[in-house]
Amino acid sequence: MKSLGSYQLPDGRLLRRGYTTGTCAAAAAKAALWMLMHNQQLKQVMVNTPAGIPLTLEVLDSRVTSTEASCAVKKDSGDDPDITHGVLVYAGVEYVTKPGIMLEGGEGIGKVTKRGLSLPVGASAINPAPREQIKSALQELLPPDHGVKVVISIPGGEELAKKTLNSTLGILGGLSILGSSGIVEPMSEESFKESLSLQIPVALEEGSPILVLTPGRRGWRQAVENLGFPRAQVLQMSNFVGYMLLTCTRFEVQEVLLCGSIGKLVKVAGGIFDTHSKTADGRREIMAAYAALEGASQETLTDIMEGVTAEGAAEILIDKGMKKVFNRLAEKASSRSQAYVKDKLKVGTILMNYEGEILGMDQNALEIGGNLGCQLTYLS
Repeated sequence: MKSLGSYQLPDGRLLRRGYTTGTCAAAAAKAALWMLMHNQQLKQVMVNTPAGIPLTLEVLDSRVTSTEASCAVKKDSGDDPDITHGVLVYAGVEYVTKPGIMLEGGEGIGKVTKRGLSLPVGASAINPAPREQIKSALQELLPPDHGVKVVISIPGGEELAKKTLNSTLGILGGLSILGSSGIVEPMSEESFKESLSLQIPVALEEGSPILVLTPGRRGWRQAVENLGFPRAQVLQMSNFVGYMLLTCTRFEVQEVLLCGSIGKLVKVAGGIFDTHSKTADGRREIMAAYAALEGASQETLTDIMEGVTAEGAAEILIDKGMKKVFNRLAEKASSRSQAYVKDKLKVGTILMNYEGEILGMDQNALEIGGNLGCQLTYLS
């Protein structure tokens, strides 16, 4: 394969580029069509990418008869930690009587079940850019008066999709064929943030301008199963609290409830809007500061500072009868969040322990929870 070169990080490190599932699908479809037209197998295929970089890729598991052909191209994500790295993207091609290209998703490709995405409900989850890339690749070979049916599949895709946000987006039964440029840049954080933001318009299609943002899958499950929030309104934000809040303002979301582990959300009370540990910590310091404002003893403050986790510090505060600290932390997380988005939306906060039990919340959380149909109990 032609080298895609490397991506240089700000610290000078070089990361290897890869290519998308869309490029794999286009290459496999083109190779399968060539084999069908010539009734013989092909070892390599050249495919153009929307980025303007042509790639020559290895063709695998080729099968050809007089009426149909299929083959696979192996996904290479480069140094981007994508779960589809190494999967085989298959294309099966057969002639049809109607001129043109019929494109469908087969095994392991999801179906769109919710409005708000760039594809209609019921369509196979092959995004518009890869669709165009696949058709362009086929049109290089297909005579204008001929027609073919193309089925893209990824064996094992349904299981892999459980590790993605597809079900949250309403894409069920498999993976999505993605890639606007055809090239995977090893900037996984940016790609991940973009995928997180896609949840917002889908959730808004449910009709409510109120969303619940949780740090991860555990928080999502606890918000839905323990607290009873509508699952369509509960979104994952990972560590990107500030990014998701700002994106919510762009979509004119009116109210946001931050709901999740105190270990993550206590950082927001300290003005930290990227909660990844590599960005900042300060959990114990923030909790100790607010405990001091509630009159904690020197011994209690020392115990908090010498602890290891925010959950451990929470246990200390509970043992000392200082649960009010949690509400103050929640109030501060909300007020800092509203200031971060320049009061363009209302923010409430619920802090939970590892088991999903509420440690503290603010008045905004109580009101927003009520607006979502959940009767929360304010812990004073």
